[in-house]
Parts: sequence; structure tokens; C-alpha cells
Amino acid sequence: MTPAPSHAKLVKMARYRSLKSLLFFTSYQHKKATGRDYIIRRHHDIMGASLERVYRGEITRLIITMPPRYGKTELAVKNFIAAGLAINPSAKFLHLSASKALALENSEGARDIVRSPAYQELFPEVQVKMDTDSKAKWYTTAGGGVYATGAAGQVTGFGAGQTVDDDTEEAGSYLSEIEQKEGFAGAIVIDDPVKPDDADSDIKRVRVNNRYISTIKNRLNSKKTPIIIIMQRLHELDLVGHVLSIEGNADDVDDKGNRGEWTVVSVPALYYDDAGQMQCLDPTKHTVEDLLAMENSVDGEVRIAFQRQYMQNPRSREGLMFPSVDLNYFDPKEINLDEVKEYSFTYIDPANKGGDDICVLPTKLVGNKIYVDDVIYNTNGIDDNTPRVIKLILDNKCQRVAMEVNFEVFTPWGKKLQAEVRSKHPTCTFILFRSRGNKHTRILAMHEYVKKYFVFRKDWQNCSPEYRKFMLILTAYRQVQEGKCQHDDAPDGCASAMEFYLGVFKHLWPVG
Repeated sequence: MTPAPSHAKLVKMARYRSLKSLLFFTSYQHKKATGRDYIIRRHHDIMGASLERVYRGEITRLIITMPPRYGKTELAVKNFIAAGLAINPSAKFLHLSASKALALENSEGARDIVRSPAYQELFPEVQVKMDTDSKAKWYTTAGGGVYATGAAGQVTGFGAGQTVDDDTEEAGSYLSEIEQKEGFAGAIVIDDPVKPDDADSDIKRVRVNNRYISTIKNRLNSKKTPIIIIMQRLHELDLVGHVLSIEGNADDVDDKGNRGEWTVVSVPALYYDDAGQMQCLDPTKHTVEDLLAMENSVDGEVRIAFQRQYMQNPRSREGLMFPSVDLNYFDPKEINLDEVKEYSFTYIDPANKGGDDICVLPTKLVGNKIYVDDVIYNTNGIDDNTPRVIKLILDNKCQRVAMEVNFEVFTPWGKKLQAEVRSKHPTCTFILFRSRGNKHTRILAMHEYVKKYFVFRKDWQNCSPEYRKFMLILTAYRQVQEGKCQHDDAPDGCASAMEFYLGVFKHLWPVG
């Protein structure tokens, strides 16, 4: 009869398996803390596999979207941080959530795991420093730790990850999984950065999105430090939509062969198995029948919540002025606009205020349809974009360029641009004008014309980040605005271009 393994051997085995597998680590700690088994379902396997790739350095930008109340915070925040400190006690984590209170609760949960008897038995080298033992910020004696706050709040004095030589690549092909993980040094973990009730508030949603660029990314101690966003989808331009519009999906390849930065793992509540049968993630939470009832509810809010939060398909509420299903599209593989000899016009809004998007909208008139093959749409400012603007105008052989110059400081820039273009394309006519009237009023007046006569790229969701961002802003614009709209450059560009065409080619679009 084989003798039972000693307690010391069992602890050694549990330590090894915990370092090797986040799901084992979570199951083990859960069982020790509660006495109950940790039930692993399909979504846990998907999350666990993705987060293991982060530990091994295979992914540095990860998005996981999945329904609420399915255990994502427990696995991807609390246990991910605690297991990360077991891998490397000097790892540094920045954790953000919709509110500071939620972030502190999650930070406390991770700290409680680290301080628990079961964790300490496996990893006695990971000790919380008593003089820094708060929910908001706590450190290990090895120099690692956690800083937690709200996603829209201030983040100061703490960086995630460790400063490393970014030119040094680890040859991981011959290393064990545990050895590969030893280079892990922490991460930024963002969990549900926006509350569902705030998702349709441009002010609150944009505040979080802007914080990502202005503050959160600056908290990386190394460009190799991972950023993880795990959330339920709530809006086309929630944080996931925002980062994908500017940094791209790694599964997408543009026409130059460039891939985006983010690996996206979408986990809807309903899915089809290999046999083609509809299944649900966890019947103890929602059965297939429960979810289908939500999908077919007579309550429109329930249907929207189902698509957004449970199917990761963010649909807007009523009132969109340019819904994507109402727009016209062309296939660039079937229509080569470079060969179009008809009228070409470019509208330029140089972004007079800091943080606004410069909008350069080149259009080609074919019959009475206005094609948009490319855009320049970013917050880099006028000077950085000048060479691109000139090249775009010349490549499109524009007959006319209309440029908005609402402040005197931009007039010299406009005149300089005009001189450089006309030195190579003397027949191009420039119109420098001041925008008058309310933008939203102009968009309201022109939006039906834009929907009927503008034609956009069919592949815009897999197009350049700037074109994708332009389309996301355009298709999310609503008729009723909450205060002053901060994202109206795309619809205003289309409305202004349409206004120009109506003035020059009245016979193509009879008014009335």
C-alpha cells in the first residue's frame, strides 16, 4: 500500500501547481478560505488561459469582455494580483475600477488572500509591510504592492511594473512555464471602469477615456508592463471602444500589414457549441431561456442591456443621428477611388482647442454620391499633421480645400499650407473661413443628406485606427446632447462638407 504523501510534500505540490496555473491557485485559495469547491466553467477557462499569457509575457495589452456577476473580478483582479505577487513578490500593480470604493474593496480582497494562512503556507516569502497596510496602497517587503483608486480619479506617485531594459528579449522557447513567468513584474488592471448607469453620459464616459490617455498610460514603469481591461460592454465608445479606436485590435490588419496593440477576448453569455447547439455560460446564473427572454423582452431597455452587457454587443439607445445600419458603404476592393477623375474636395478642421481632434476629410464626388476613402483624425495637433495633410490633398488632386480658421493664430498656418500645396498643385483653390453658428444645429440640418449621399468604407471596423475612430464618433452621435458635446468633430466634418457640396452643386440635390 502506497503511503500518503506527507503534509510538506502536499504543500510543495500545491505551491508548484499554483505557480503553474492561475485557475489552480484560485481554486486552492477559494477551497481553503470557504470550504467549498471553486466551480470552473467555460468563461473561467477562457479568462485563465488569457491571463496566463499575460504572466508569460505573450500579451501586454489584453481586453476581456464578459457579462456582469460571472466572477471576473474574483479571478482577473483579486486572484490575478495575489498570484502575481507569488510569482514575483516585487511586482507592482495599479488597479482601477468605476469608483474608488470598488477599487479599494478589490485591493482589500487581494491583500486578504496574500495574508491568509493558506497563501502564507505556500508563499511565506510574500509579506505585506505593516507600515503601508491600507486598502488604497499596500506594499510587500520585497518592494512590490498595489495602488487602487477610481478610474476617473487622480493617479500619482505609483507606477505599475518595474523599470527594465526594453531592448532585452527573453528567450522563452526553452524555459518552463514557471520560469517564463518569473519575468512578470506587475500590471495595470482596469475592472469595469464605468458604471452601467453612466455609460450613456458623454461627460462621465469621456472623463474615464481621457484619463486613460492623460494619466493611466503614464503610470507604466516599462512599455512591456501589461495593461488589462476587463469589463462588460456598455457603449460603442466605452473604454474598450475608445482604446480600440486609437490603438487597434491585434486580430485586425490594415492595408500596410500593421496589427493593432490589443488582444480582445469577448465572452458572450450565449454561444454555440461544436455541435451547433446554443449554450449558456452558467445555468445557475442564467439559463438559455432566461437570456432569450431578455433578448426578446418588450422592454427596450432590457433588450439593450442584454446586447451590451450579456452579449458584448454595445448598441446605443434611440436618438442616433448616424446609426451605422443607415449609412452607405463601398468595398475598396471593388472601387478604386484613385482612378476617379470627378470632383475632389477636402474639408479641414484644424482643432482649435487642445484635446480636440483635427479632422481632415477628403471626399470624391461620383455621380451624386460623396465617397470617403481616408481621413486624418487625431489629437496630435496641426504642426505634426502638416506633412500628412499636404500629401493627402496632393494625392487626391483636390480641386478645392475648405479650411476652418476660427482663431487668428491659425490663419498664418492656413496660408502657409495653401502656399505649399499650390506650389505643386497650382489649380487647387483654398477657402479659409470662420465657422459660424452652432455645430449641433448645422449637423441637425445636414444629417439626412449625409446619411443619403455619403459613402464610407465597408471595411471601416478593420481599417486604420483614425478611420475607425472617425466612424465610431460619427455613429455614436445623438440628436439630444448632454450639455456641450465633446465629440462632434466627425459629424461636423461631414455636415460642413455636405453644406459645401449643396452650395456648389445644387442641381445634384434639389432642396425641398
